[in-house]
Order: sequence, then structure tokens, then C-alpha cells
Amino acid sequence: MTWKNVTTALAVIGGAFIIYVGLSYLFAPQTTASGFGLPTWPQQDGKAFLAVKGVRDIATGLVIFALLLTGHRKALGWAMLAITFVPAGDMVVVLSNDGSAGTAYGVHGFTAAAVAVTAGLLLRERPAPSSAPTTAGPAARRTSRTADPALNR
Repeated sequence: MTWKNVTTALAVIGGAFIIYVGLSYLFAPQTTASGFGLPTWPQQDGKAFLAVKGVRDIATGLVIFALLLTGHRKALGWAMLAITFVPAGDMVVVLSNDGSAGTAYGVHGFTAAAVAVTAGLLLRERPAPSSAPTTAGPAARRTSRTADPALNR
């Protein structure tokens, strides 16, 4: 298995997971919110804020898949590096609001680290060498003769 396969798998897992989380916030907001790590979460009319989080998470996953599917791996690396701010920020929010430190570090901190590592691996990738023959090789020189013998030296 190559590093490219590993980074692709990590990006797919990350994208799929955050879309799942976003869908959970849209379809089961109260149940999902309790696992975020905060001691309280919006009730009744405040559930719209949980839907906003769900939409944000789905959009994040879709950006990952869009860049992955179009082959823009370097841009995917930069995007994932920027996306690292989301779970890192979530960790800080949980910690600064007397939330669960275990959830802050174990869920949000771990997610931030995993996204950052994936971003780093993507940004370190080098393009695969082209398998097309170069024009400077002996075969290319033999086939590029012109009608003017003076130019063929």
C-alpha cells in the first residue's frame, strides 16, 4: 500500500465521518448534541443552532470529497489544514465552557490531530513521474530528422 492510498483512505474516512456527524445533527440534534462535550445545549427553538452545525459539517465533508474526486490533492491538503481549525476550535469551546475534558481532548483534539496529519501527508505527496517518453531520448532524435541534412547533425 502506498502513501497515496493511505492519504486517500484517511481523506475518505474523514469526509464520510463528518458528513455522518452533520446528518446526525440534522436528524437527531438533541441526541447528537449530548455527545459534543458541552454541559448544556440548545433546547426547543435553539435546535436551529444544531442544524447549522449539521450543515457546516456536511459542507466540510463535501469539500473534502470534491477536491479528492477532482484530483486536486495539494488543494485538498491545504483545505484539510484549514479544516483542522474546526475541531481544534470545538475543543477550545468545550474546555472554555466547563465541558467534558475527556470529550474535548478525546474527540475534538484527536480529530484535529488526525485531520492535521492527513493534511501534512497530502501536502508532502509528490506527483507521480510521467510514463510518457521524453523527447530528448535517442528514439525521439531518430524520428525527428528533417529534410535538411544540415539540421540533422
